[in-house]
Amino acid sequence: MDNLTAAQRSSTMRAVRSADTKPEIVVRRLVFSLGVRYRLHRRDLPGCPDIVMPARRRVIFVHGCFWHGHRCRRGHRIPKTNTAYWTEKIARNKDRDRLNRRALTKSGWRALVVWECQLVRPERVQTRIMRFLQLD
Repeated sequence: MDNLTAAQRSSTMRAVRSADTKPEIVVRRLVFSLGVRYRLHRRDLPGCPDIVMPARRRVIFVHGCFWHGHRCRRGHRIPKTNTAYWTEKIARNKDRDRLNRRALTKSGWRALVVWECQLVRPERVQTRIMRFLQLD
């Protein structure tokens, strides 16, 4: 994959989804299975959270480890080409995420971040969600 042309790389990057990703759908199903109903991608809230529970004033962000700079193995991986660009891009994403969570907190919302790598153990994620929503 390192030998992609600029056009091939551009096509690949265009195919990356920002909503309705597989990890996001897994988390949605976990929340729904708890009997909690939600809204998706409320653009009027900072960061356009993936899952929004307005009555509870709770939001869930489902972050891809690479794109949001998680501390796991996948999140620490930096592409070998254009390294400076990707390092800066991921740093900007992390800063933006932090500012969005802070803005949500200031306006009375609570936020939970679920990382893509955590979904290998969905039962643990569901337990975190239950605690976050105060369902236990």
